[in-house]
Amino acid sequence: MIKKPSALIALAIAALAPAFAHADQAFPATLAGHAFLPAATFLAAPKDAPESLAVSGKYTAADARRVEAAGSLPGHSYLSDKAAPRPTNVSLPFKGQPVQGFSGIKSDGNGRYWVLQDNGYGARNNSADAMLMFHRVKPDWQNGGVKLEQTSFLHDPDRKIPFLIVNEGTRKRYLTGADLDIESIQPIGNAIWLGDELGPYLIKTDLKGKVLAVFETRVDGKVLKSPDHFSVTTPATSGQFNTVARRSRGYEGMAASKDGQFLYPLLEGPLWNAEDKKWESKDGREYLRILEFSVVKGEWTGRSWKYALELNGNNIGDFNMIDAETGLIIERDNGEGLPEHACNGPARPDCQNVPAKFKRVYKISLKDTDADGFAKKIGHIDLLDIQDPKHLARRGGKDGKFSFPFVTIEDVDVVDGEHIVVANDNNLPYSAARQPNLQDDNEFILLHVPELLKAR
Repeated sequence: MIKKPSALIALAIAALAPAFAHADQAFPATLAGHAFLPAATFLAAPKDAPESLAVSGKYTAADARRVEAAGSLPGHSYLSDKAAPRPTNVSLPFKGQPVQGFSGIKSDGNGRYWVLQDNGYGARNNSADAMLMFHRVKPDWQNGGVKLEQTSFLHDPDRKIPFLIVNEGTRKRYLTGADLDIESIQPIGNAIWLGDELGPYLIKTDLKGKVLAVFETRVDGKVLKSPDHFSVTTPATSGQFNTVARRSRGYEGMAASKDGQFLYPLLEGPLWNAEDKKWESKDGREYLRILEFSVVKGEWTGRSWKYALELNGNNIGDFNMIDAETGLIIERDNGEGLPEHACNGPARPDCQNVPAKFKRVYKISLKDTDADGFAKKIGHIDLLDIQDPKHLARRGGKDGKFSFPFVTIEDVDVVDGEHIVVANDNNLPYSAARQPNLQDDNEFILLHVPELLKAR
């Protein structure tokens, strides 16, 4: 018979537990609104843009050869079985620039949100004609639509970018997904701050998308470089730099202090520990770094926090502050679609190949850290188990329940004292979570989560 430990033994066991193993409570979430922007939403390139940007997606063929004919390359879910890829019923290239792939969000407090375009088609080498842009949008929770109110295309006429870009020799120097992979957005005053995955870099622009400044990342006084940093001319290997980031694991989320004095960029992957010759982890669990940047001084403060992943291999999607001390972080796995779509037996075309199992929004505290600097995880909501008693779901709802089963859920922010907004990056034309053979739209959901927001 196993006896229950005494109180003293229990305290001893707790003392031996990982330093980051704070209490983590599950809280309910109730759907309060659902809206979406159709995947097939496009904009014409600006009139002063190069002719090469009039069509997007020309470099997405399997052999990387340029394909000019619009609609000649069928899209498939990138989570498909390679031997039997699931079509999304969307084809490349596109006439115009797609309004898709929202990889960060920030409320303006008036029912409108800043969102930004992902880098294009998932890699630098296939996104040279995918223009980088950010938008201001307004979801219509009552009718289910999303109004696109403003779009700003990133451009660098003053040559602030310190490396070669695709449109180097043009006057306006519009930026593309081969130049940067912007994943997070913070409007502060008359400027927009963007977090990039490739360098990783911080990018400051004006409200029209004109680049004002570029900042390399510094950790412990040294420049942090990924294999895609502009100064890396040979393939990077683990330990090549004192601190090194994995490819495409730069800034996925970036919060800002409520007074706008500081930015808190969050890396998507752990850093390389040159001394231990492994990716940063504690007691077998990988952790990520939250850094601090002074907006006023335009420099890194040297402060940082650690965010422990619940499961190794998970990714974060977005990060925004609730108040001066607490924030929201999306942590998710790399599956899409509900588990019931998975096959038991021979593959069928209506099955998801990698079902979603872990899609959460965590509340963390930057004040309540342990001796090792790990931020406290206060609690979470499960995006695969949302209550919908009023049947507000326009799709994905059943029996008073609703789920958000997208592979890349990359947008979360506070709306008010009881609500948050969550949205997906639809990876056009490479994601099909709602229906296994139909490209996902850009969905926005309003969630009633008073218990989570009040928890301490």
